Amino acid sequence: MKIAIAQEIVSGLKEAGITFVCYLPDSWLKEVYQLVTEDPHFQAVLVTNEGEGVAVCAGAWLGGKGAAMIMENSGLRVASEALARLGLGHGIPVFLVMSYRGDLGDRDWWAQPHGWTTEPMLQALRIPYRVMRRPEEIRSVMALAQDTLDSSKLPVAVLVGRELCL
Repeated sequence: MKIAIAQEIVSGLKEAGITFVCYLPDSWLKEVYQLVTEDPHFQAVLVTNEGEGVAVCAGAWLGGKGAAMIMENSGLRVASEALARLGLGHGIPVFLVMSYRGDLGDRDWWAQPHGWTTEPMLQALRIPYRVMRRPEEIRSVMALAQDTLDSSKLPVAVLVGRELCL
């Protein structure tokens, strides 16, 4: 990812009121992780799996912090129980920022199933989402996602498309 794109994502998080971030390393978003962990605006927590990260972000939200889980979309399967129980069951939202592995044009064979399952899983979990593909839409999409999270008290997802990650 180009550093300018990573900076836009980090700026979008700040403008959305995010101050607490959980993350699980992903090669497409590594520049975002580096910026977030180096920025004193954020409290950043490396987690062992996506379900744990969702739970920690939910706790941070309950404590009054704007929280986001940054991860690869493959982790959606791991996070789905926590998202369903906390989001749908209790109205505790989590802001998800995910690289869209398996997106159209991804040449890694192992990533294809992630692309096939991500949007149907988000729909099944009733998580509103948007795919970002152009640099100029990053901040506005993240603001819309935060507005939706605030009003619905449900998880939201922003998928970072291949065009932005390479």
